[in-house]
Amino acid sequence: MTDLTRLSAAALAEKLSAGDVSSVEATQAHLDRISAVDGDIHAFLHVSDHALEVASDIDRRRAAGESLGALAGVPLAIKDVLVTTDMPSTSGSKILEGYMSPYDATVVARARAAGLVPLGKTNMDEFAMGSSTEHSAYGPTRNPWDLDRIPGGSGGGSAAAVASFEAPLALGSDTGGSIRQPAHVTGTVGLKPTYGGVSRYGAIALASSLDQVGPVTRTVLDSGLLHDVIGGHDINDSTSLAHAWPSFAAAAREGASGEVLKGLRIGVIKELPDSGFQAGVSESFRAALAAMEAQGAEIVEISAPHFEYGVAAYYLILPAEASSNLAKFDSVRFGLRVDVPGGTVEDVMAATRDAGFGDEVKRRIILGTYALSAGYYDAYYGSAQKVRTLIQRDFDAAFASVDVIATPSAPTTAFKLGEKIDDPLQMYLNDVTTIPANLAGVPGISIPSGLAAEDGLPVGIQFLAPAHEDARLYRVGAALEALLVDSWGGPLLDRAPVLGSNGGSR
Repeated sequence: MTDLTRLSAAALAEKLSAGDVSSVEATQAHLDRISAVDGDIHAFLHVSDHALEVASDIDRRRAAGESLGALAGVPLAIKDVLVTTDMPSTSGSKILEGYMSPYDATVVARARAAGLVPLGKTNMDEFAMGSSTEHSAYGPTRNPWDLDRIPGGSGGGSAAAVASFEAPLALGSDTGGSIRQPAHVTGTVGLKPTYGGVSRYGAIALASSLDQVGPVTRTVLDSGLLHDVIGGHDINDSTSLAHAWPSFAAAAREGASGEVLKGLRIGVIKELPDSGFQAGVSESFRAALAAMEAQGAEIVEISAPHFEYGVAAYYLILPAEASSNLAKFDSVRFGLRVDVPGGTVEDVMAATRDAGFGDEVKRRIILGTYALSAGYYDAYYGSAQKVRTLIQRDFDAAFASVDVIATPSAPTTAFKLGEKIDDPLQMYLNDVTTIPANLAGVPGISIPSGLAAEDGLPVGIQFLAPAHEDARLYRVGAALEALLVDSWGGPLLDRAPVLGSNGGSR
């Protein structure tokens, strides 16, 4: 009998449409999988009480002959940064423990309207601040490849849920790499859309000029299918682009033929040396490029001289915006309230924020408040924005000569839990290759490129494209995916050593 949890979302959707399996059966299979393995993984903060009810309704509508979306009946995990009416929305923080939103995030509403079945809310670094999901107020998520290692962050819960076959699809958010870096370390596919290409309405804000919602999947086609559902203009989001988007699923199907690689110009950044990158990461990156070159792609050295300043600029811009966005958690309107007998409003606010925010959030609020303070604004925040402009110009110059830019998705494979928790700088440097895309607003995708020779853990390759050219990433990503899956003899995740197909950890 087919293990429904091992099917891609596209394959599961075909079985649902053909009537070979019901949504209730597919949903129950994934709920059973969560019960079996999530005690080890801790990908979910909350599992829906309504999933089977929703699935049953999809089955009823399909039986009645109703026209349904391409993914109708397919289960979906939702990063806890996205608000939902029927499940708590905490953003991984104690300050929002138990919070029930009066509305759904736009992407959640669109997923429901398309007939996807929400399974639950996934774990994350508190307010999306982190690269390891160790900063969650509710405990860390573990990597399905090695339970002693991190699943990336901030969206480690979504990536781990998909990698451990607890969900075929997940929603994530990416402010500086929080979709792509977890994809890199878990052997999954993660895409950050063009800024404004997917609505942020109902995504609990971290840094509003950087945040972007996107798909987390096991295949490029699955990512395109989910992107087609959640993308497009939203009047509720002032940054949403009124742009005509093509079908991303169609782009992925087109790319799978491999023809797109002939004559494709792939830029490799000369200022991104191997030093600082794990040997297995660099080797996998070069091997993927060689495979594409053998199919007719052209590898072009490009210059992006300001990328090296991206991390420094980002860690001024993000904390400054976070300081402003998180000011709303004041103990007065919603969320946690710590009463101080005889105290003033300011006393209550201070006690609440001290108890409700974790150390990393406090660190970034302090840094951001300082960067915005009188006398320092121009020296820090203003200078960081100037660097951002220079990085955008680097992209413009590069894309005048190449179709896509390729980099390793992150410098190392998954590190061990606790290894970098007390070293913020080393944690921040995990996003050295992903941050520039957020600063410039361009789309980026990470797809699995193999296993590092020294530790057998997954490695990803990242492609970046000009703004609005998300479809180009789907074509290129699907082309490389097809090449690599053929060379591996099957999906990379089939080689994950920890989790069996029918039970908990081995």
